[in-house]
Amino acid sequence: MNDTADLSEIISPLLDSIQPDPFPNEYMLEVTSPGLERPLKTKESIEASVGKYINVSLYKSIDKAKVFEGTLIKFQDDILTIEYLDKTRKKEVNIPYSLVSKARLAVKI
Repeated sequence: MNDTADLSEIISPLLDSIQPDPFPNEYMLEVTSPGLERPLKTKESIEASVGKYINVSLYKSIDKAKVFEGTLIKFQDDILTIEYLDKTRKKEVNIPYSLVSKARLAVKI
């Protein structure tokens, strides 16, 4: 968080010195991180998320579901293995990477 604040303090004066002014009206600079639910856009980001709680949306249903939320327990040979709760039972699902439309970190509630 301190790095984000430091970055904001560096960027703001630089933006104010650009001529012609790209923001002639008053503005507020907001520098943020992707947050707790950052998107996982690459295979590398998914691989780095093994052991974390994630949300995955699919192009095509698996076991009549197009969204899974659970712990990514493995990403091997382009297959995501997610442990999730189905009501009160723990289950695992293997999802081919080619079926993933969106993946992101998730907050477990």
